[in-house]
Amino acid sequence: MPNKISKWAVVSICLIISGYGLSPACTNLLVTKGASTDGSVMITYTCDGEFHPHLEYTPAADYQPGDSFAIESWGGEVKGYVKQVEHTYAVVSLMNEHQLAISETTFGGREELQDEEGLLGYWDLMFLALQRTKTARGAIEVMVELVEEYGYRSTGESISFADTEEAWILEIIGMGTGNKGAVWVAVKVPDGYISAHANKARIGEFPTDDPESCFYSENVKSFAIEKGYYDPDSGQPFRFCEAFDPATPKNRRYADARVWSIFRRAAPAQDFSPDYHRAVEGSEPYPLWIKPDDKISLEDVFALMRDHYEGTPYDMTEGIDAGPYGTPNRWRPMHWTVGEDTTTEYAWERPISTQQTGFSYVSQSRGWLPDPIGGVYWYGVDDTWMTCYTPLYCGLEAVPHSFTVGSLQKFSWESAWWVFNFVSNFANLKYSFMEPDILAVQKDIEGDYLAMQPVVEKAAMALYESDPELMISFLTDYCVVHGESMVKQWRELGEYLIMKYNDGYVKDENGRPREKGYPEGWRGKVLTERPEQFKLPKRQADAPESKLID
Repeated sequence: MPNKISKWAVVSICLIISGYGLSPACTNLLVTKGASTDGSVMITYTCDGEFHPHLEYTPAADYQPGDSFAIESWGGEVKGYVKQVEHTYAVVSLMNEHQLAISETTFGGREELQDEEGLLGYWDLMFLALQRTKTARGAIEVMVELVEEYGYRSTGESISFADTEEAWILEIIGMGTGNKGAVWVAVKVPDGYISAHANKARIGEFPTDDPESCFYSENVKSFAIEKGYYDPDSGQPFRFCEAFDPATPKNRRYADARVWSIFRRAAPAQDFSPDYHRAVEGSEPYPLWIKPDDKISLEDVFALMRDHYEGTPYDMTEGIDAGPYGTPNRWRPMHWTVGEDTTTEYAWERPISTQQTGFSYVSQSRGWLPDPIGGVYWYGVDDTWMTCYTPLYCGLEAVPHSFTVGSLQKFSWESAWWVFNFVSNFANLKYSFMEPDILAVQKDIEGDYLAMQPVVEKAAMALYESDPELMISFLTDYCVVHGESMVKQWRELGEYLIMKYNDGYVKDENGRPREKGYPEGWRGKVLTERPEQFKLPKRQADAPESKLID
């Protein structure tokens, strides 16, 4: 009998972004075990787009010979079937019970290569691979085999994989309608290094004789030559990214700036230049991976995924575009022209942290621990800057209810996504004032999680030895109870903010409203634009000062 992915599971891996044709908008960081402080392999995902995610747990299952898996469109139309396997693994969102995690960013690439007749989108491939294999390398093999058999209907994708030992990147693009299959290359990130990608193909030259660290489709170079994307007589090496997703000033500004910002913060001693993402002529692309100056902790990864280019010339909390209270958020569209001049295009900076994030995660895969304890899926909704990452162990049997409900069409205090969106959207009214209040609560909650982690895992290990089923119940209860408690704290934070900052006032420690007004620098910019509008006539020297009641 056929089974299928529930539509909410599909939403949680970005179908709605692709299906609605929005700009590609996600960021991934990969940290190998040798680059992390504790030997974890970690990857991240910001799933950016205007959609309401539903977190889903899919239990392991067994199937009969001849069973199939239905592939549906967002509207519920069955597009086709994939042969089911005998046994599928349990999956928590985008991490399975064997600590395998997968994330992605869409690079789009050459539009003519999308095969609209292909059956499988990248979201289907991610979910199927998580259900069918235990390792990063195995997941790539599952994906490319499925694509060969059933076709690939997405545009270009960069996909990240992490297991307990390795981190890999796969870049894949179709061959045009009517040509089943794809062109692709997969590379392993060397141990001790980190990598990042953000909506632009990143794999350049790759080894053709090292199957332990790289494998690829047989047609990857010949197809590029056939289509005129690469000239073997040019004297230039073949680079996958340039053949299938050529660099432009627009995509360098939009995508490479985020890679640069991760690298500059992870390795400040290496002094990465901004020239490439500013499209300076002759500047060199950023390397696919770098060795960080110091090993990176889980807390460091949280911090790296929170970024508006603070402290750089591109700091989004500065300038007139940040408004009077330094908000880093810029409303869409990202690109625009002025008046009748359509030849000059402008673009807002595109940071890692954006109000358009539906959900994000940081995964931890740790081979020295049993799978149910070693794999942790740190999950957050809305903007990474103002989210709280809550732990979900990959061996759990249920997830917090508030992360599973809600709709984009109706506000609900029951939905974690709406609770976090309320806080972050309200903060835009007086961002520089409210931000410290929000980050203080975030720091307390995440700090408690990190402090509790070794204690929880020590207890879980004791149960693993004596009663594995009780261990699963223990970890599930811990994740569900603390996830719901965290959402409750965020609701209370929202109520506190609307009380403290009501009507533009700021209440002091005694609850009395105080006038804070606008920053002097911003008032000066207003007067520069309208120098006479707000000026009062000078008061006569002997005239009494009038007192106004507002």
